[in-house]
Amino acid sequence: MLEKKEERKLTLELITQYENYLLEQERSSATILKYIHGLKEAMVFFEGNELVKQDIIRWKKQLAERYSVSSVNGALAALNGCFNFCGWEELKVRPLKRQREIFCPEDKELTQKEYVRLVHTAQKQGNLRLSLVIQTICSTGIRVSELKYITAESVATGRAIVFSKGKQRKVFLPKRLCILLKMYLKQQQRTKGPVFVTKNDRPLNRSNIWREMKKLAELAGVAAEKVFPHNLRHLFARVYYSMEKDLLRLADILGHSSINTTRVYTM
Repeated sequence: MLEKKEERKLTLELITQYENYLLEQERSSATILKYIHGLKEAMVFFEGNELVKQDIIRWKKQLAERYSVSSVNGALAALNGCFNFCGWEELKVRPLKRQREIFCPEDKELTQKEYVRLVHTAQKQGNLRLSLVIQTICSTGIRVSELKYITAESVATGRAIVFSKGKQRKVFLPKRLCILLKMYLKQQQRTKGPVFVTKNDRPLNRSNIWREMKKLAELAGVAAEKVFPHNLRHLFARVYYSMEKDLLRLADILGHSSINTTRVYTM
């Protein structure tokens, strides 16, 4: 008697199993959120049908007509990762090829003058917390998801221990930044835990900061498409590299596993 062939369908149950696997692999919460969102969109497209390579390629083409190369490749990475998890390697599709850019487009690059304008505008608006968030990211090069590791304890010692993507690294806080953060902590009457919190004492998240920065961009007269947390990290990288010309050290500071990723930051 022939064994029943395994059904290869993208279901909510399968997506949940894959999500649990990603959690066990200690993937970042942002990556997991992005992957699960992409898989759910793919599930709607395939409408519960048996997965075949031709349909997956058709989905890829449809994505390419609607989204940027990086967005399409992010969705494909989610699907290919799920296929690896299931042992369905023959269903995997290739990512879109992207021509390497030598220079960062000027309309996307945040300048040092614009950074200063953002900081000063936040201060004038009485939003000291946002002003210090911007200065902290741009002074250390940390990811916005790593802000929670900037604590009263780390400000006191001048260094923070950051856990991200299954790795640990030490982040040094500049002396002037520590002075500003100590003054802020004193004002907020906080002696322990994360420096930047909401009214409910929860660490600020990406969406909180994103919304505030978009409003600030308009007030500061800086193009909104330039103003988002990760662009501050890029600015730190460019300034650091222009001064030190040490790509390996910069990769360590930013927490990159591959130096090729760091090169993108220093275009």
